[in-house]
Amino acid sequence: MTGEPDGPEDRLRRFATIWSRAVFPVTSTSLTRPELEQQLVPLARRLSDALMARTFDAAAGQAVGAALIAAHCTDPEALSRSLDCVDAYLVLYCGEDGPQEALRTRSARLQHAMAAGFAGALRERTLAEQEAISQAALNARSTVAEALHASEARFRAVFEGAAIGIGIADLEGNILQVNGALLRMFGGSEQGVRGRKVPEWTHPEDAPQVWRLYEELVRGEREHYHVEKAFYRPDGTALWTNLTVSLLRDADGRPQYQLALMEDTTERRLLNLRLRYEATHDALTGLPNRTLFFERLEKAVSAGNDQRFGLCYLDLDGFKTINDSLGHAAGDRLLVEVADRLQSCATAPGEMVARLGGDEFVALTTGPDTEREVDALADRIMNALVTPVRIDGRELTVRGSIGIVEGPAGERGPAEVLRSADITMYRAKSAGGNRFELADPEADARAITRHGLTTALPAALDRGEFFIEYQPLVHLGDGSVHGAEALVRWLHPQHGVLGPDRFIPLAEHTGLIVPLGRWVLEQSVRQARQWQERHADSGPLRINVNLSPCQLTHPGLVQDTVDILEREGLDAQALCLEVTESALIGADDDLLKPLRRLAEMGVDIALDDFGTGYSNLANLRRLPVSILKLDRSFTQGMQQFPADPVDLKIVEGIVSLAHSLDLAVTVEGVETGAQAEQLRILGCDTAQGWYYARPGPPERLHELALVDATG
Repeated sequence: MTGEPDGPEDRLRRFATIWSRAVFPVTSTSLTRPELEQQLVPLARRLSDALMARTFDAAAGQAVGAALIAAHCTDPEALSRSLDCVDAYLVLYCGEDGPQEALRTRSARLQHAMAAGFAGALRERTLAEQEAISQAALNARSTVAEALHASEARFRAVFEGAAIGIGIADLEGNILQVNGALLRMFGGSEQGVRGRKVPEWTHPEDAPQVWRLYEELVRGEREHYHVEKAFYRPDGTALWTNLTVSLLRDADGRPQYQLALMEDTTERRLLNLRLRYEATHDALTGLPNRTLFFERLEKAVSAGNDQRFGLCYLDLDGFKTINDSLGHAAGDRLLVEVADRLQSCATAPGEMVARLGGDEFVALTTGPDTEREVDALADRIMNALVTPVRIDGRELTVRGSIGIVEGPAGERGPAEVLRSADITMYRAKSAGGNRFELADPEADARAITRHGLTTALPAALDRGEFFIEYQPLVHLGDGSVHGAEALVRWLHPQHGVLGPDRFIPLAEHTGLIVPLGRWVLEQSVRQARQWQERHADSGPLRINVNLSPCQLTHPGLVQDTVDILEREGLDAQALCLEVTESALIGADDDLLKPLRRLAEMGVDIALDDFGTGYSNLANLRRLPVSILKLDRSFTQGMQQFPADPVDLKIVEGIVSLAHSLDLAVTVEGVETGAQAEQLRILGCDTAQGWYYARPGPPERLHELALVDATG
């Protein structure tokens, strides 16, 4: 069947149709079902708007619940069926393509609000009826002397026809009369109800003020009171009521009787408890969810009286692999099994386990001795995960990383505690996983700073907070300035100047290294072109720019380099791209292809930090490199005289090997004249280090080049 897809209004009306069909059989109204449907359409629209609103508005759900009362849907079954319809169809017909889990959470909260609005409106309506009945009862009792027969008939009609339970007792508590509605609420005979005195109707969940108010009323100190009270039925089940008790006086104003009006709220209470449970528990595992956990954590961290708390934050290692390879159904079964095991680990008073979402769980313990208890709890959790989980005939090994936070209550808020536990958990995961770590304030501070730098990186590039310093490359043969290496710096508004070791790993992790690296290349090439214009007579000054492993795999590397060289007018032979040895260990032809294309264009490729990796020296023949940059660890022994003979032999061998392969050798970290002379004797080509100059602004290289040109 073909046709245009249903629009939002069509789906809304379909939802209203389903709703009207569900509640019409239990609605006391003279309307037809289509007429009732028309009344439900605006209510459905309001629910739809609340579902998709930017922020949750409980008032919308409460208004819809109250509107059901106005539409004569007063039967509790009408509320139950309405909530079932909202739960099953609201997200389906009105959720569009929004995030399903978030929409279902919003739908559950709307159901809770509807129930509250329904209950409030029904209570107001009932109170109005109670007031009318109470007044009628008073009138009936007061007119006995004047017109006994007429008043008795009127009172009996109100008394027996009321939809709520009514009972009359004397001031000693002897029950004199009860109506049919009250008998049905208690599920017993009139003799069974009237045979008990009012003070006998106690219940363990009675509020402290219930019987104090009762005593004040029978003494004539108050006219009425209203409470929520539970009663025991004859079969032992609980009956919850909204109870209003009024004092009836005689013609002279003396207290004579007490009149009780009862509204059965048992079903509504159970519904509220169910909605509360669903809102505070994880649907998959049945564990408390993030909402309930935060409530408990907030109480734990704000408790006084020398109380302490301990928190274990667990994340499963490799759970994504299980989901990707076996499917989400298997992943869900694994989470259920893990939840059962965790729940068995936290059974002592003051302990709880919750699921925060995904494969993240938390276990909380409270009390005066949590320093010892939280470690024991973490041990129990790790031991509980040892046994493999069997799913679909496979045995899955479960591993987890745990971050532990423990401390006295009253010093930190729940968000700060959870953040510390999260940071500590990732520290355990970074250390190899399948372990737990204790929170370290200094490590937390470093992680928070690192997170702050990570989030500030994109804006920093847009705001121009990065700049480049240049360290000269000196020809060891004649001491002339050969060029410079470009070293990027970050002028952070709070932390000052940051070296690349502080932010390059973060840029690589976030992918910002590609635009940042492109900016560094563009600025460096432009600077090299300016140097060439100022030193045309002394030969071109070369520029060395570092490439990260992420840039090597970026498909636009070659084209970006070509575009920048052409735009700035710099010859490719004046550019050298430095790649670390570790980035090329085991590199395949696809990774080497862009480097080979750049080398064919005339760009030099330098193998940086040579000697720190474990690459086979034979691989040098297949790498498109023209320069080896020898790591400073090989030349530190040459800073003093006499030089370390082992270092001399190693460097001599590397230089000999490099030259036999037509590779030039650059040495990093030259700090003394003796070191520079020894490297010159060994045949190294160029060097850089503090002996010549520290990294600085481009003008410093210009000054060094002028000194070199003038002798």
